[in-house]
Amino acid sequence: MAGPGGAARGRFAVVGGGIAGVTCAEKLAAEFPSEDIFLVTASPVIKAVTNFKQVSKTLEEFDVEEQPSSLLEKRYPNIRVIQSGVKQLKSDEHKIYTEDGKEYIYEKLCLCAGAKPKLIVEGNPYVLGIRDTDSAQAFQKNLAHAERIVVVGNGGIALELVYEIQGCEVIWAIKDKAIGNTFFDAGAAEFLLPKLTAEGQETPIECKRTKYTVEGSEEKGRPTGASDKLGSALGPDWHEGLHLKGTKEFSHKVHIEILCEVKKIHLQQEFIQLQWTSLTFPKGEKNVEADEVLWPVYVELTNGKIYGCNFIVSATGVVPNVEPFLDGNNFAVGEDGGLKVDKHMHTSLPDVFAAGDICTAAWEPSPVWHQMRLWTQARQMGWYAAKCMAADALGESIEMDFSFELFAHITKFFNYKVVVLGRYNAQGLGSDHELILRCTKGHEYVKVVMQNGRMMGAVLIGETDLEETFENLILNQMDLSAYGEDLLNPDIDIEDYFD
Repeated sequence: MAGPGGAARGRFAVVGGGIAGVTCAEKLAAEFPSEDIFLVTASPVIKAVTNFKQVSKTLEEFDVEEQPSSLLEKRYPNIRVIQSGVKQLKSDEHKIYTEDGKEYIYEKLCLCAGAKPKLIVEGNPYVLGIRDTDSAQAFQKNLAHAERIVVVGNGGIALELVYEIQGCEVIWAIKDKAIGNTFFDAGAAEFLLPKLTAEGQETPIECKRTKYTVEGSEEKGRPTGASDKLGSALGPDWHEGLHLKGTKEFSHKVHIEILCEVKKIHLQQEFIQLQWTSLTFPKGEKNVEADEVLWPVYVELTNGKIYGCNFIVSATGVVPNVEPFLDGNNFAVGEDGGLKVDKHMHTSLPDVFAAGDICTAAWEPSPVWHQMRLWTQARQMGWYAAKCMAADALGESIEMDFSFELFAHITKFFNYKVVVLGRYNAQGLGSDHELILRCTKGHEYVKVVMQNGRMMGAVLIGETDLEETFENLILNQMDLSAYGEDLLNPDIDIEDYFD
């Protein structure tokens, strides 16, 4: 319904068509069937959770599907999707101004505008940021003619990308000692590495996760210049269905440069003027040959090495997308650039909540939970934020959601099932902890993080069937000192003890 000056009025408004925003809007729509819920999103497609499965108390699995927003409006007739970016938020007037010149007045607002890729340099045509379906498509087009690329970054996307690419030389620059540092320690990396260098891949196991479709029909309806708009985040298996093959006919050719970052990027012209030499793809340890080939772009690393390549993939994480909301509003912002939220997903401004990648959890967390910008947390936060907004609107109190008791994430790397629980990398535990490991090459890798006889975290790679048991042991903080190394003894059926 229209308010003064033609502004539309709604009890609840949500900004962002990703997992957090859509989950939040759906939950509000279900709780308040007679109220209009505004969902403001810049993209013609929204991200919907499908095939949701609660694997255990805290572990969940789901697929993510891009759907036209009309599908969402069909499912929830009281959701009004407003396809436009947000130009400005006037929180003191409870008003949102959209790019298309309209105004919306809300009682309660939830900001779920996600995050954008943190590029090593802005505006360089040879640097591609990967975080969403649009950029993955652009990446595929470029890869078709590439002979060598440089991948920068050490998170999940970089890891999967490097594994999937075939027929193209890959120089992988990571700032850590070991690969996949966001998810793994050096031991897990060692366990996974043979997969990276294996010639010829086994046929991948059927993937049960996201399938991305960016249909030709939708392409036509896109405004020009929309490609630089924010897409939603990628999740596991985002590379499914993309043909990640370069021009050369060999399988994996990956060279990892550790403990380094990009110092500078030189275009071909400047590089020629500098009269420097770059390196060929390393064939062995001692190889430092000068490269005769002229490349379109050159990467100078902080370890002094220079490599030429066709393009650079920047997979260096994300920054919360807070820009449109800061102007004129006094938000408390976290060190990572996100909007600070308390344990009821409330920002520092009245009636404004936030969820997903845009927010920074500023409450005192459970000792075995931490925030990570992942799809699972976006879904949980979006759902919980809606419950908090509802409670707030009805003047009720609400308990912190159980999903924030324990960090739990399930994904796939290199075709292995991967479960990470609690402080799986001993985050924040200092030197006062010990690790117990069990590893069967090519089969499974199990690591538990122990402190004072209590289990604080775990990494499970492969079909270990230990996730529920370990989840319980971390949650109930039972003293396990008596078991020592036997905790992971495969001949002892640990489930029998702790069910």
